[in-house]
Amino acid sequence: MNIKKIRESKNQDRLVMLTSYDAITAAIVSQGGADIILVGDSLANTSLGMTSTLPLSLDSIIERCKAVCSHSGDALVVCDMPFLSYGISEEETIRNCGRVLKETGSHAVKMEGGEWLAPVIKKLVNIGVPVMGHVGLQPQHVNSYGGMFIQGRTEEEALSILKDSRELVEAGIFSLVAECIPEELGKQLTEETAVPVIGIGAGPHCDGQVQVISDLLGLTTGKLPKHAGQYASLAQTAQEAVARYSKDVRMGAFPGPDHCFPLSGINNHEAMHNGA
Repeated sequence: MNIKKIRESKNQDRLVMLTSYDAITAAIVSQGGADIILVGDSLANTSLGMTSTLPLSLDSIIERCKAVCSHSGDALVVCDMPFLSYGISEEETIRNCGRVLKETGSHAVKMEGGEWLAPVIKKLVNIGVPVMGHVGLQPQHVNSYGGMFIQGRTEEEALSILKDSRELVEAGIFSLVAECIPEELGKQLTEETAVPVIGIGAGPHCDGQVQVISDLLGLTTGKLPKHAGQYASLAQTAQEAVARYSKDVRMGAFPGPDHCFPLSGINNHEAMHNGA
């Protein structure tokens, strides 16, 4: 997958995007058929135990993005720009976005924001940094919202989202994430936007969909967001496996003969493992 194919998918093929934060899930997502892997700043909540995406550092997401790119297969990798890694000045934004592409091997960056971001996006695109836009609910603005709320429910908010999207497209974005907006607005946005619109909580009419991998696989404990699609229950499976392992260790049943090495005739290749 590449930027050109993403653009050409508009009104042709539905795009599949999933988040990933490490090499193991990157391989799973890629081999499972996803077109785009998003190294989202949601790793702050899902992997690092933070209460919002705001504390996540640029260094942290670069480290994770490197791991994802090492096992991303044919999928296009997009890296989220963390809070305050962009928007302070054009120079710093360009430097940080360039650093992400140079150090990680990712193909594009994603930034939350509307019309105010258009000038720097245009400059980034002109120097060869592909940008994915993000409108609707923007988690990095959680303090401004006073919480995580559906956006675009009033006529004023809806018109603002449509206007922001037009400005971002004109600036050169290759695709647009629309998060947590009413289904009707998601449909209108998709119809009026020249680049593929990838929805998360934006209804079924978008050009593609994105989900958080831990929600999809059932690794998240607690209540899922309304828009999340859960396709497995791996947290329960994993807990049961750990419980069986714990029981076997305490009873002396593990390790068994198959997990032990003889004194002589050892095959060095058998000893190779991913040890602690």
